[in-house]
Amino acid sequence: MPTPPGQPVVECTIVLREVEPRVWRRLLVPGSVRLDKLHRVFQAAMGWDDHHLHAFHIGADRYGQLFDEHDTDELDERSITAVSAIAGSEQFSYEYDFGDGWEHDVNIEAIRRLPIGLKVGVCLDGANACPPEDCGGAYGYEELLRVLADPSDDDHEHMLEWAGGPFDPSAFDLALVNARLQKVR
Repeated sequence: MPTPPGQPVVECTIVLREVEPRVWRRLLVPGSVRLDKLHRVFQAAMGWDDHHLHAFHIGADRYGQLFDEHDTDELDERSITAVSAIAGSEQFSYEYDFGDGWEHDVNIEAIRRLPIGLKVGVCLDGANACPPEDCGGAYGYEELLRVLADPSDDDHEHMLEWAGGPFDPSAFDLALVNARLQKVR
């Protein structure tokens, strides 16, 4: 069967594991982007700052930055497009910050061809704020939220300052996410 005309676009939902409230984004991503750029799309969409290492786990393959020359099983994320890497997959995982261990499930909703290709990712929907960087993973985030919710806690003022002021875990601004996505190169 011949390939239909147009550019491939991936519709996916990325969900941060093990946190409440549930943090997720539904995205349209150009299928032609390489995985290194897909990483930057995920960073912008979720609200991460891209200060740490990451990896994609797609089927039996692990793609990453080849930062550690001793990990000979890791494939170069710059060598493959999103559509090629996820071909036949309905889900894969994305790990960010190996210390905090932020695991994300990425569900492929559809791969379609559009007559006009996307140049950048687009966020269609989502919910809740991404945890602050370096807060200690899911357990640390839970503790941060507990302390911030209790002004009588001895660590409240310190954590409030560390978080950069009031933090609303239910905050989600679709326009802001799409503005960040516009800057991804």
